[in-house]
Amino acid sequence: MAGEHTVAVVGAGKMGETLLSGLLRAGWPASRLLATARRPERAEELAVRYGVRVVDNDEAAASADVLTIAVKPQDAPALLAALGPKVARDVVVVSICAGLPTSFFEKHLPAGTPVIRVMSNTPAMVDQAMTAISGGTHATAEQLALAEEMFRPLGRTIRLPESQQDAVTALSGSGPAYIYYLVEAMTDAGILLGLPRQVAYELILQTVIGSAAMLRDSGEHPVKLREAVTSPAGTTINAIRELEDHKVRAALIAALEAARDRAREIAADYT
Repeated sequence: MAGEHTVAVVGAGKMGETLLSGLLRAGWPASRLLATARRPERAEELAVRYGVRVVDNDEAAASADVLTIAVKPQDAPALLAALGPKVARDVVVVSICAGLPTSFFEKHLPAGTPVIRVMSNTPAMVDQAMTAISGGTHATAEQLALAEEMFRPLGRTIRLPESQQDAVTALSGSGPAYIYYLVEAMTDAGILLGLPRQVAYELILQTVIGSAAMLRDSGEHPVKLREAVTSPAGTTINAIRELEDHKVRAALIAALEAARDRAREIAADYT
């Protein structure tokens, strides 16, 4: 499909820029990619770095057949109020605005406009994203496949019902922050145990990378992999006991529920 569609990224911040970069690597011609940016210096930066044409929002709506909305959620109402009436019905609108349901976009766009909701995460910047894709009322299977092709260069994609998107936001959308928090805490623990900070950081960083690779490549359940490290009366089981005594598992579940609930609150503000 690369080259068959003209894609405009409206609001090319970090995630929008990451998408542009991925599309170019996947073979999308720069001539088929457009971007919009608020600041002139940002527009020039994108044009020089990627060779794409940077236009205003009206021209993006008029020239593209795939319109990717990459603005902050709080900026979306004003954008769609101005842009919505200018979007043709056959344009596919792809939203990467966290928390906003497809119904919000459908209300501001011509009747029948296909809308696709996408939730990715920041590892997209190193081509290791997890991206969840959901279709709105009018999105077809072919249009969903197009969205998958657009985001596949950034990592893995999954297609699921939109009713599950708030859970996705809590689990994988915010997920990198939980991993970074864990690495930070374990690094501090290493310092407490007498290791230099850089040594502690390198040890835990490679341990996280290696453990993730084992989960991905072995096909084993995480419980089985954990048990392989947990010897009777050994060091690991004592550590696990402390984690359970401090209710770390329950705290993680509560944290994800809080993130999901906040995602629902954001959605409710726009429905």
